[in-house]
Amino acid sequence: MIRSWMVIGAVAIAVSFLSALLKPKDIKWFSRLRRPKWLVFEPLIPVIWTVILICGAWSAYLVWEANPGTAQTWWLMAFYLVVELAIIAYSPVTFHLQSLKAGTIVGMIGFVLGLILIFLVYPISNTAALLLMPYLLWSPIGSYTTWAMDQLNPS
Repeated sequence: MIRSWMVIGAVAIAVSFLSALLKPKDIKWFSRLRRPKWLVFEPLIPVIWTVILICGAWSAYLVWEANPGTAQTWWLMAFYLVVELAIIAYSPVTFHLQSLKAGTIVGMIGFVLGLILIFLVYPISNTAALLLMPYLLWSPIGSYTTWAMDQLNPS
């Protein structure tokens, strides 16, 4: 029997592979950008995002298990998917458009969606809401970093 955590995990992993749709020329563009001197944590960013995505999937699992199969839960699962798509959209949008402004906007949209999701999830599971906090804490840092890079790379 397929368990809910398996489906949620598989969907999260499948969506995360959308960030692999980057072209080498776009990656080259991004790697040549100037970065703020304080950006010393850049090597940790993949680990940070992995933790955030795992926490998000775990949060979705807890919400599903609290009320499996109801219309409200299905809507929440769709909203989790929208938030993950917003998270994953950052790289393809920023790199393809070669626009740090676009990346900053995507990051801010993801933050707002994540905030809404926390408020929707909290009445169902406090733990599920807490598991979304790493994203809510990191998202403004990532958006600010992108904005700061945009200031250093105006063209």
